[in-house]
Amino acid sequence: MSYCLNPQCPHPANPGPDRFCIQCGSRLLLGDRYRALKPIGEKGAGRTFFCVDESDPARRNCAIKQVALFDRGTSREGATHAFLEEAMKLQALGQHPQIPQLWAYFESDGGAARALPILVQEWIVGQTLEGEIYGEAEIKQLLDDLLPVLQFIHESGIIHRDLNPKNLIRPVVCSPLSPLFLVDFSTAKVTAKSRLAQTGTLIGSAAYSAPEQLRGKATFASDLYSLGVSCVHWLTGMHPFELLSSLDGIGAWRDYLAVPVGDRLGKIIDKMLAEAVRDRYQSAAEIYQDLHAGQTLISTVVQTASEGPSPPSAPQNALFPSWRCFCTLTGHRSSINAIAFHPEGQILASGSADRTVKLWDLRSNLLLTSFSGPRSIVAALLFTPDGETLIAGSWDYTIRLWQGEREVGQLSGHSGWVQALAVSPDGKILASGSSDRSIKLWDLASGEESRTLSRHSGAVCSLAVSPDGKILASGSSDRAIKLWELASGEESRTLTGHSDPVESLAFSPSGQLLASGSSDRAIKLWDLAAGKACQTLTGHSDTVRAIALNQQGNLLVSGSADTTVKLWHPGSGQVLHALTGHSAGVLAIAISPDGKTIASGSQDKSIKLWRFE
Repeated sequence: MSYCLNPQCPHPANPGPDRFCIQCGSRLLLGDRYRALKPIGEKGAGRTFFCVDESDPARRNCAIKQVALFDRGTSREGATHAFLEEAMKLQALGQHPQIPQLWAYFESDGGAARALPILVQEWIVGQTLEGEIYGEAEIKQLLDDLLPVLQFIHESGIIHRDLNPKNLIRPVVCSPLSPLFLVDFSTAKVTAKSRLAQTGTLIGSAAYSAPEQLRGKATFASDLYSLGVSCVHWLTGMHPFELLSSLDGIGAWRDYLAVPVGDRLGKIIDKMLAEAVRDRYQSAAEIYQDLHAGQTLISTVVQTASEGPSPPSAPQNALFPSWRCFCTLTGHRSSINAIAFHPEGQILASGSADRTVKLWDLRSNLLLTSFSGPRSIVAALLFTPDGETLIAGSWDYTIRLWQGEREVGQLSGHSGWVQALAVSPDGKILASGSSDRSIKLWDLASGEESRTLSRHSGAVCSLAVSPDGKILASGSSDRAIKLWELASGEESRTLTGHSDPVESLAFSPSGQLLASGSSDRAIKLWDLAAGKACQTLTGHSDTVRAIALNQQGNLLVSGSADTTVKLWHPGSGQVLHALTGHSAGVLAIAISPDGKTIASGSQDKSIKLWRFE
């Protein structure tokens, strides 16, 4: 099925995946990649379609929005320029984890299939908040979710102009952490101070629109009015039109409450609903301050490429994660293949192709000691949960153990490179994966091999043990992930979906999800109960060599051969931040036990330490 984007097409529905409309001859592939499948909404001359990106191997879903050029008295050239200005701003807004990413935009060229400018945005799968009924505690949580987003878009010079429950989506994801998304920026307006008083065409849903917006003069405070109306909708369960048609109007919203709300929240909503703009809150930060007794919500404007970099004195953005490299550790003579934090977080271990293992004091950022026992590349490294023993796997086919500065043992048995290690939470069982296609389980107390698992048809590249110690996951160059019962060594399931070797694995803190990184440049999140991938994260341009999840499960960090470290929100799949600074591929990633530091090891022979600020 394909849907023609030509507004004049008499029969836009096409039965097959053709390249041209069988009715009007218009191209069906926007930009030779985006195919509209069905219409899902219409506002005035603007239309929205559900579509698919056919150039993407994962065939990601997206939304195509045909945007009406709505300014009165503006030439088509002027309106097109305004659209391009707004599209650039919307593209910058997409870096916020609660705003869909803008993937592409197309200005009108007068052709039939593109008579209106078009935005192509990320598709968020979830439930809107339309028709929901909430109590006071839930309203406060919703405000905590939404006020930072509104402050962010307003400081970026954008008025949304259509904030209502239908444009707020709680995504359906396989993680219990589900952020609220603010969607549908097709009616948004880029603003400058000189434009705020200008009259324009009414845009938005009338029942939720502020009085000045109904007169064509939307301001930032208009969005706050719409948020107030939405709060009343959720608290009363009544559509705003029902309240507006009542004798006392929406100001009498308390009369329709099943359960009264506290005085503080009531006064906040009243001020959001003030008729006159001057009597209303002027910023989301002001609402936040009243909601949280004087606490401050700080934000900074997103800079577009044309505006240049932020000045050195610009404040840090406090609305979503921001990280900087505060230290670079050097001393290895070759690539850093493995890193691990000590459980107490004050020591970092690193393993290198220079055949050494080094320990770093993170209080002084100085080298503590160096071990030179391995006779080849050190490819895997970990501390036992009690922090007493450091274990390294090498391409010399051996596994070495150190306590303090003394080597206390070697484990031999593999006939190929040892590429991966994992240890059970109780520290009793060590798992090792090798290029000999096998996984060996070792009793750490005795140093004896207890079992060999050999169902993979390719090298074992990655291992991970679930937080409860029951499941061992293994990733291989055969492109499969196998799940094993750690106690018995029995294979319980095989997960397939990656098109290249599985280079890295990490369990979520609950053990319900497994994250995998691959040479196919993708990260997949697997719902282990269902036995299938519930999300695919794309954004790296080369092999994903390493991944790690923090102990809260709300931050996934990936390192890639494309030289970048990316921070993801695992629930939404949003890229929160991309860290650059390495001059070669990133081979190893670790997160400190307190979650405040990220370490990345690279082929550029350095380790970088990143801190959240």
